[in-house]
Amino acid sequence: MVERVAIIGAGISGLCTAKLLLKLGYDVQVFDKDAEVGGVWAGSRRYPGLATQNPKETYAFSDFPMPDHYPEWPSGAQMQAYLQAYADHFGVTPCLSLQTEVRSAEPLPNGAGWTVTTAPAGQAAAPLTTREFDWLLVCNGIFSIPSVPAYPGIDAFRAAGGTVQHTSEFTRLEDARGKHVVVVGYGKSSCDVANATVGISAHTTLLARHLIWKIPKLIGGTVNFKHLFLTRMGEALFPYIEVRGFERFLHGPGRFLRNGMLNLVQGIISRQLNLGRIGLEPRTPLETIARSTVSLVSDGFYDKIESGAMSLLEDEIVELAPGEVRLKSGVTRPADIIVCGTGWDQCVSFLPDAIRSQVTDSRGNFRLYRSTVPLSVPRLAFNGYNSSFFSQLSAEVGSFWIAEYMAGRVTIPDAQTQNAWIDRRLSWMDQRTNGKHCKGTNIVPFSLHHIDEILGDIDLTLPAHVRLGQWFKSVDARQFGHLSGKLIARRQAQL
Repeated sequence: MVERVAIIGAGISGLCTAKLLLKLGYDVQVFDKDAEVGGVWAGSRRYPGLATQNPKETYAFSDFPMPDHYPEWPSGAQMQAYLQAYADHFGVTPCLSLQTEVRSAEPLPNGAGWTVTTAPAGQAAAPLTTREFDWLLVCNGIFSIPSVPAYPGIDAFRAAGGTVQHTSEFTRLEDARGKHVVVVGYGKSSCDVANATVGISAHTTLLARHLIWKIPKLIGGTVNFKHLFLTRMGEALFPYIEVRGFERFLHGPGRFLRNGMLNLVQGIISRQLNLGRIGLEPRTPLETIARSTVSLVSDGFYDKIESGAMSLLEDEIVELAPGEVRLKSGVTRPADIIVCGTGWDQCVSFLPDAIRSQVTDSRGNFRLYRSTVPLSVPRLAFNGYNSSFFSQLSAEVGSFWIAEYMAGRVTIPDAQTQNAWIDRRLSWMDQRTNGKHCKGTNIVPFSLHHIDEILGDIDLTLPAHVRLGQWFKSVDARQFGHLSGKLIARRQAQL
């Protein structure tokens, strides 16, 4: 009997999981409330200036290269088109139920599967459709629900014609024409949006709670950042939860080499971006980029600040009033549009309370073994809850692990061992990120460490010479392209 699989989310993780399971003979249905595939790359969430942080060869699927005519850093629209082409090429498109919201997912008795109830997206009173599935795979991503602060005075600000929205909701650059724009945050999305509005807005002010290091695409104007940070050596500069092999040397007797490398790169970046001259050099060392997601510099960003075309203040909003924002420093700034790059909430509201309490802890952290399966919840798995430099590779190897888990080919330790693994990981994440680990889902910058662990569980490790080469050259997704075929062939041989 063919097993039926419900996948929630048609972004990167949902599409590659569906693709593999279809090849393995499962009956797959993918639900997404958006009108098109892509997740964060879909047009409904695509803010002006959105582009990948990764060069295309590090962000493509391993067996589906991006088109030759794409630039090194593809735009948001190009990424969405690429993901649609992927779905078409691998036969996922006929399995898509777009503009469909999953209202609830209830476990069947005795862990036999799931009852999934859906409705047309955005229609509160729409008729419901209920279907039964053998498996439920949650691939809705960790960037699913925009988080916007409830600023004091927000109602009066809006009543006077002001707009407050998340970066993912600011999809029309023309809305900023002639307006005073205030952008909150110093991450990639905030800087991209602020950068894009310069020359359109009356003036743009960016508010950063804290200054952080941002990485140029070309360090020193010549070396692509991928050669320094998207390698095994780049990861090894930061201590993982358990330091092994050559990393022991780098964080032990050879620490002076590791520190020297980071200090050298930090100095180059500071001089290249003129951070000292414009007063925007962070007060923390470069190695603190390991605390959260690494953010590339938007093209021309610091030049616009230095020229006065855009303002950047290390400050935060304490109150809104009609036509203005009032800041913690006591400064008041005119504002017509406030765009908030203030993060996301990870939510699985479609699951019953009893299941959510098993999936998350009291702080909302996801308790998932291998970032994939919760304890004692049969036939439920998560993919994409492992934010990394290589989101598509993390999602692909996650789908490999899930496929083997569904077939009973992954050895899962007992509950005590799983809990200990999860507790240790969450504690380490808290320590290294100051609690900013996206509810336990942020593995940056340890993408390859995570991928190695997943592949090791299912005996799909890369050849030694490939791994060695990745110490000195940036990872190319195509190096992993043979793994899905190997998994499928192995499964067929065992039937």
